[in-house]
Amino acid sequence: MKYRNKISVSVMCSDLLNLGKDIRILEKNGVDMLHVDIMDAHFVPNLTFGPDFIKAMQAETTLPIDAHFMVEDPELMFGKYTLRKGDIFTAHAELTDKLTGKPRDYEKLSENVHGSGSLFGLAVNPETPVEITEPNLPYLDTITLMLVHPGFAGAKMVDGIMDKVSAARAYLDGKGFDNIEISVDGSVSAERAGRMAAMGASIFVGGTAGIYRKGMELSETIPAFRKAITI
Repeated sequence: MKYRNKISVSVMCSDLLNLGKDIRILEKNGVDMLHVDIMDAHFVPNLTFGPDFIKAMQAETTLPIDAHFMVEDPELMFGKYTLRKGDIFTAHAELTDKLTGKPRDYEKLSENVHGSGSLFGLAVNPETPVEITEPNLPYLDTITLMLVHPGFAGAKMVDGIMDKVSAARAYLDGKGFDNIEISVDGSVSAERAGRMAAMGASIFVGGTAGIYRKGMELSETIPAFRKAITI
């Protein structure tokens, strides 16, 4: 299936004291969505944005929010956020059922997210095989492949991790889920994004490596990134 490749800009890399101004520039240059990392200091060691921050962003822009929940209780977090049509709610595939120890069943959370008109996805860490998502594939719109160890902006890409993109695309297509889009997150430069677009990724989280580059304006980096993923 051919997707329209999308740029999801990491808000964690923005100028947070002037985020409204940044958002205007991002909108003007045609980005597709805003990526927000929500961390609880438990699933990952960092602590970031909360419901009020997301609400303030939603009041500022109609761009979809690509919300990545690096938290131990995504169901609890769902009840604290107002999702809009086109937003993405991404939980982590590594979470397990507290009673059985098996990978968590996300059917109910997916139903709730879809009921709000939003999309539901799962993220997998670099060391996690994409096959862990198999029980939940019928409920997914996206799978996010973490190319770095999550928790901090500017982390180094794991060596050889881009091969996971083509492997994941082949796996999903082979299982009959060619509708599920692959998002890539972590140290995604324009050059790397172009390579991963050819491998089957279609959502590209841009941060310091691809969008907020030192010595370059957003009006330069975004068109260059767009050109790289247009295949």
